[in-house]
Amino acid sequence: MKLLRQGILIAIEGVDGSGKSTLARNLYLKFISQNIPTLLTKEPGATSLGKRLRSLLHKKPVALCPKTEYLLFAADRAQHSTEVVMPALQKNKIVISDRMGDSSIIYQGYAQGLDIKMIEIINNWTMNGKFPDLVFYVRLSAAQAIKRIKLRNKKLTSFEKEGKPFTQTLVDGFDWLFKNRSNVICLDGRNSPEIITEQAFNNFSAWINKYHE
Repeated sequence: MKLLRQGILIAIEGVDGSGKSTLARNLYLKFISQNIPTLLTKEPGATSLGKRLRSLLHKKPVALCPKTEYLLFAADRAQHSTEVVMPALQKNKIVISDRMGDSSIIYQGYAQGLDIKMIEIINNWTMNGKFPDLVFYVRLSAAQAIKRIKLRNKKLTSFEKEGKPFTQTLVDGFDWLFKNRSNVICLDGRNSPEIITEQAFNNFSAWINKYHE
């Protein structure tokens, strides 16, 4: 793998239960083992403000309309970009983020009917115009994702409580959004975490050697 001459932003996307968080962590450890400067982060919850917003969004102690819900994610995203992502990229690090702006396009836009163009505009603003260089989409069926969530035996987030119809809409949304995106690599979430991590690392290596000579 070529030495980094600039920071690279990687987003890991997929429905809850797909294994995206496991991939984010494993890929981070893989890079670190190769002595590649890497930062692991997430949305929401990577900053002090983000931790408070994450709790509010996942527990929803009060009802949130879709616009309010999205704007809370956007607030987290703005703080995350300014406080965490951009400084790391300026230090020529690889930044791996468990979710980024595409999740809002699907969860609040595609699934809840908000104006997707408006979400894209606000995402661009909150992310300081810096979008992921590469996206790994861990694809898993709605039924399999829900099964995994139940096996965790953990308290469900507000999104995980929505059930199969909502999760199926999310899967359909991600498939639609990423169908023709040149910066997206789709990984089969049915495979073991080890296989998925190796596939992601190999795809990244091929990508960086091709486009960052």
